[in-house]
Amino acid sequence: MDFNLHIDRTRTNSYKWDNRAAVFGTEDVLPMWVADMDFQAPPAVVRAVRERIEHGVFGYTYPSPSYYESIINWMQNRHNWTIEKEWIQFCPGVVPALSLIVEKFTEPGDQVMIQTPVYPPFHSVVKNHGRELVLNPLLEQDGYYSMDFEDMESKMAGGKIKLLILCSPHNPVGRVWTKEELQRLADICAKWNVLVVSDEIHADLVFEAGSHPPFASLSEDAAQRSIICTAPSKTFNIAGLNTANLIIPNKELRVKFSKALEIHAMGSATPLGLTAAEAAYREGAEWLDALLDHVRGNIDYVCDFCEEHLPEVKVRRPEGTYLLWLDFRALGLKGKELSSFLIAEAKLGLNSGDSFGTDGDGFMRMNLGCTRATVEEAMRRLEAAISKRRG
Repeated sequence: MDFNLHIDRTRTNSYKWDNRAAVFGTEDVLPMWVADMDFQAPPAVVRAVRERIEHGVFGYTYPSPSYYESIINWMQNRHNWTIEKEWIQFCPGVVPALSLIVEKFTEPGDQVMIQTPVYPPFHSVVKNHGRELVLNPLLEQDGYYSMDFEDMESKMAGGKIKLLILCSPHNPVGRVWTKEELQRLADICAKWNVLVVSDEIHADLVFEAGSHPPFASLSEDAAQRSIICTAPSKTFNIAGLNTANLIIPNKELRVKFSKALEIHAMGSATPLGLTAAEAAYREGAEWLDALLDHVRGNIDYVCDFCEEHLPEVKVRRPEGTYLLWLDFRALGLKGKELSSFLIAEAKLGLNSGDSFGTDGDGFMRMNLGCTRATVEEAMRRLEAAISKRRG
């Protein structure tokens, strides 16, 4: 797979490329924002989907035994986590799952905790259901983020927090939480009877093999007090096929979530989504390893470039994800002013940091799931814009 092969994604209704005018007010930006990649899916996935299309009938479909087997084997081989078929619950996506969980596992007046700066839908799925959002901001030192356990426990001690949505690995700061960090979080949540919903959609995108501990693998207690959200969408660039799998060891929680899917008529799967996911999990490991090497190279390029040419932009190499969290605070620009500068002067379309929470103000998220040529062009544009600003 040549990850430096340019594939024109325009005129495909690509949210990332064809929606630039709506998102940034102009089409004259290089889009490096929404978290999908500019690469074709693994050849095995394309081949399997093509064969399924050639059958020509796309009726109602359900996950086959081999579909479940592919997930079980992937979790065992990639994450050393033994799961059972009965634990797996299909869902069209992780964000819809989070919305259902907030609705079904909390009541009006309950509180839900998130750890900012964090993926924007974490905020909205709580607010949209009229629950109270409680922030447990991450601690940042020289670009390195850690959990504030003291703040977490002091807020849980009020007794109103029923749910914590964990981002593991973390989007956008790129942390891969250690077992020790996750165990401390698990202990605090167990003490205050808080359910942990762990969004692990980036779990396969870590740069040290085996470094991501699935939350439910920590202990039997953690497994019984958690819902794990997984998907092949980010890993294999098949987000548009709407395929996710929740892993729920606790039968009571599993039945409750399944009922929520039934109420909202959201349990059905598409034949192409199931086909793509199974092929990815069965035959995508080698492709993924090559992808991670490419992304690591892109990250190194940006980090080295900033260190040499753009001291105003601080960045720390992430431990996981193809997303880079850039600190622009030294420019003295924040919020809309920073976004406007990057759009108008650098011609770059990035994610504004304040959309991840107020503690993300002055930061931007850059998607490096792209060709090296795209990355090099982005850095040329950024250097020119900042040099001009320096005068």
